[in-house]
Amino acid sequence: MLRFLTAGESHGKGLVVVLEGMPAGVPFDIESIHYDLKRRQGGYGRGGRMKIETDQIDLMSGVRLGRTMGGPVAFLIWNKDWQNWQEAMSALEPVPPERQRSVTRPRPGHADLTGALKYNFRDIRNVLERSSARETTARVAVGAICKLLLNPFGLQFFSHTVSIQEVEVRLDSMPEFDARLGEKIESSPVRCIDPETGTRMVALIDKAIAEGDSVGGSFEVRVVGAPPGLGSFVHWDRKLDGRLAQAMLSINAVKGVEIGSVPDRAERTGTAFHDEIFYDKERRRFRRGSNRAGGIEGGMSTGEDIVVRVHIKPIPTLRRPLRSVDIQTKEPFDAVYERSDTCVVPAAGVIGEAMAAVILASAFLEKFGGDSLEETTRNYRGYCEQLEKF
Repeated sequence: MLRFLTAGESHGKGLVVVLEGMPAGVPFDIESIHYDLKRRQGGYGRGGRMKIETDQIDLMSGVRLGRTMGGPVAFLIWNKDWQNWQEAMSALEPVPPERQRSVTRPRPGHADLTGALKYNFRDIRNVLERSSARETTARVAVGAICKLLLNPFGLQFFSHTVSIQEVEVRLDSMPEFDARLGEKIESSPVRCIDPETGTRMVALIDKAIAEGDSVGGSFEVRVVGAPPGLGSFVHWDRKLDGRLAQAMLSINAVKGVEIGSVPDRAERTGTAFHDEIFYDKERRRFRRGSNRAGGIEGGMSTGEDIVVRVHIKPIPTLRRPLRSVDIQTKEPFDAVYERSDTCVVPAAGVIGEAMAAVILASAFLEKFGGDSLEETTRNYRGYCEQLEKF
């Protein structure tokens, strides 16, 4: 079973990650992991924290001579900003109250108030340090490792910004996702496929910055090359679309997930929506004439591109603060401003991509098993031969 655990606070020493269940023998390309971490830090509208950190993993265990060993892969991601917070975030040494940088004013839209009520905290910093999106740095690294497992089997992962506020990409037909298109996406400051739309998105973010506001939007994750049959129709918690949706909703600020095309009108008919099935005799495989299902039917991958669209609310930490109430005095105040971003949609796409890789890697290993990459490969090839004979 593939699973991972993270620990650490936004302004603590760093993030701790343990990834369990990775087969032995997977080539470990640390530069590709660092590349994805850098992608997460980019995107127009990011805040000052990204100028401080240069995220890289400090590998502790699970890899030897460039390949995974079959045991847990453990690593650290150090926080450079820790040097500014050593006293306030001291683990054991007592600190005078005036230097603890306590927070008693919950920010609307954050975990602040509910977290304080749940854990009986009088200092909200205990909540915001862990609920911070800084934790997603660890997830991107884990997702990058999962890609190292899946890439040899032909699975590729892409993400791009679909909309920022009312500015949305309008494409009559989506292009084929490949390495060339991936380079085009990464060359855009907002990770948008269409340059003209990307320019409008940048202008909208500039407007929000000038007004002390924030903007949300949506991104799309696309997985190319997944074989049919990942996931299951047998039990609710094994359905691939359900697992992808849960993973996306676990990302900070995400409020909605779509798999494939969602009918735009309640009266849309089934004959106009569902994907017809054909057989390609030359390639000896079934195919769909369209992909409105987003590559998943009945909780299982179909062999078509897996398409997940994710909707993000505007970041709730605002330079123009909303009203709140002090948890100690119960007096009204303007919510405290903790350094933040104006728009995270471009970067969130990279996080969504990573979470998709985690879910697909888990489903892949459930389907094909294997304690080593060689064993997984044999099982996968056997399944491909089975499909060709079907």
